[in-house]
Amino acid sequence: MTSVKQVQVTFDCAAPERVGRFWCEVLGYVVPPPPEGFATWDAFDRSLPAERQGSAFACMDPEGVGPRLFFQRVPEGKVVKNRVHLDVRVGTGLVGEERVAALEAECARLVALGATRVRLLPADGFDESCLVMQDVEGNEFCLD
Repeated sequence: MTSVKQVQVTFDCAAPERVGRFWCEVLGYVVPPPPEGFATWDAFDRSLPAERQGSAFACMDPEGVGPRLFFQRVPEGKVVKNRVHLDVRVGTGLVGEERVAALEAECARLVALGATRVRLLPADGFDESCLVMQDVEGNEFCLD
């Protein structure tokens, strides 16, 4: 029997709040309440040493079903393709042109939020179509 209770997905990034708020919009996630004793996250952030201010951000599924996302500032920039990425499932159960239309509609919404469209991977007889995209800092993800 495993002792794992939850999974959190952590993003290394330059601007944690910017990337976190992007993913809140993509997934319909919310920012959790600030720590006890603080009225706002901004007040909590100001209580930290200067070098730690703005260094982290989190968001969560309001239904409590999906994993918590955590964004942490790192000094180095992104230089290679992600080894792990999120699949944002918008075309589940759809095939052909109907699936591509759903992917394209979601792509347009996400581009307006700051995402970048990379390429459409068309259905190949084994896998259905998906769209490769990048978030506001260039992290790859798929619309699937």
